Amino acid sequence: MNLLNQTPAVLVLEDGRTLRGNAYAATGQTVGEAVFVTAMTGYQETLTDPSYHRQIVVQTAPHIGNTGVNDTDDESLKYWIAGYVVRDASRVSSNWRATEDLEDRLSRLGVVGIKDVDTRALTRHLRDRGAMRMGIFSGDAADRPESELVAEVNAAPEMTGLQLADEVTTEKAYVVPAQGEKKFTVAAYDLGIKSMTPEQLAARGIEVHVVPASTTFDEVRELGVDGVFYSNGPGDPAAADHQVDVLRQVLAARIPFFGICFGNQLLGRALGFGTYKLKFGHRGMNQPVLDKSTGRVEITSQNHGFAVDAPLEGVVTAPADASFGRVEVSHIGLNDQVVEGIRCLDIPAYSVQFHPESAAGPHDSRGLFDRFAELMTANRSAEN
Repeated sequence: MNLLNQTPAVLVLEDGRTLRGNAYAATGQTVGEAVFVTAMTGYQETLTDPSYHRQIVVQTAPHIGNTGVNDTDDESLKYWIAGYVVRDASRVSSNWRATEDLEDRLSRLGVVGIKDVDTRALTRHLRDRGAMRMGIFSGDAADRPESELVAEVNAAPEMTGLQLADEVTTEKAYVVPAQGEKKFTVAAYDLGIKSMTPEQLAARGIEVHVVPASTTFDEVRELGVDGVFYSNGPGDPAAADHQVDVLRQVLAARIPFFGICFGNQLLGRALGFGTYKLKFGHRGMNQPVLDKSTGRVEITSQNHGFAVDAPLEGVVTAPADASFGRVEVSHIGLNDQVVEGIRCLDIPAYSVQFHPESAAGPHDSRGLFDRFAELMTANRSAEN
């Protein structure tokens, strides 16, 4: 770790706001959507979450890197972030599990970052103005006129309209064996899946076939699955037409379905609801959500910039197809009343907007994986 790195760096937002600091990790330039993460810990899981593809992560926690990184907590095989913003970079790694300093790893992987900036002021700016494109420029790139840097940031693509699942999905299907007695077989669509998710499914006796985002419904049927799962992932749900088409076939076939995060947005679309971009999204491990069926408030881990546009109260018939039956919003975000879950009442399908696999994060919602197993058990009994 280069503790004395004072290479000049500048952070530039699309609206012209700039902050100057010093280079962190790799030196160079990068552009992406600026998002802030409110988690106090778990930065390694954040950095390896494919949902952050093409995004520059701003850590609201001021001290980053103090536990280093290890070889077991990665949630995928790649560090997906487009860039990294921290206030105070830790000078040492102090954890018995650490195998490398965070900055050393990010430097080795070519991740461009910036440190010594006021992340509180930056976060407040994004809360007021909304998510926007941002660039980090360090070394020689930081010496260019700010007008050129602002123009380069504004030339980058916006997140709205981007179909990114194909950029982060697995190239080939693979199997995560059931732990203990095999009870079910599930096709899990990798739209940006985190490794803890199939582990949670496998722990419940489910053999998980993780399949590419382009997998067809016929290919799923050939696997003889008991259920279908849609993972989290990056991009605009309005652009994921293939996955929505497959999901409508899953619903029509009455195959039990469970979706999280991006999967929740796609279930919303499949049922006929719209989606929209949030002003600045939900990212962190401290998001309170009300489970309407129990009245229980769960603290959840979230990472999403889009949401489902569905009525928060009452039961409606699925707008896309009346044969899908009745639908209701099952979970509501208590910070801003955003739809955080959908439940179908006449077919075996449900989804949530948050991350019950809790890597990293609270374990309040892991029971949702048990519910999926119960849904498949009930569906099997009904078929027999």
